[in-house]
Amino acid sequence: MSKIDELIEEYEFLEADDRYRLLIDLGKQLDPMPDALKTDATLVRGCSASVWVYPQQLDDQRLHFLADSNAAITKGIIALVLETVQDQSAEEIKNTNIADVLEPFDLKNQLSSNRTQGIPNMIGLIQETASRLQKA
Repeated sequence: MSKIDELIEEYEFLEADDRYRLLIDLGKQLDPMPDALKTDATLVRGCSASVWVYPQQLDDQRLHFLADSNAAITKGIIALVLETVQDQSAEEIKNTNIADVLEPFDLKNQLSSNRTQGIPNMIGLIQETASRLQKA
């Protein structure tokens, strides 16, 4: 079972407060992102909190993303988004419907609208990065 499948299974059994804690804990597990990478170029537009996403291409061409946010719950959301594509090839990422994978989390109904409005932008940035690097 993949990590995302395990998270879905765990999430389904949790009450609302515990779901928030799960997301916050996921955010704490992200690889640290150096402040030097938190620039206007890595800032995700349209998020209520500041969110930065920085792609790294590994030696075997898989993509590893560093990410951070100034809000704990938002950091957890980006960690959840990244869990669907982390360390995959650009082609695999391009072919992953991230929104569909995240559907069981029902984030739109679990979180306030200002917390979820940036999710499509996060997904878009990741997909655009994969497309750009696949062509390179």
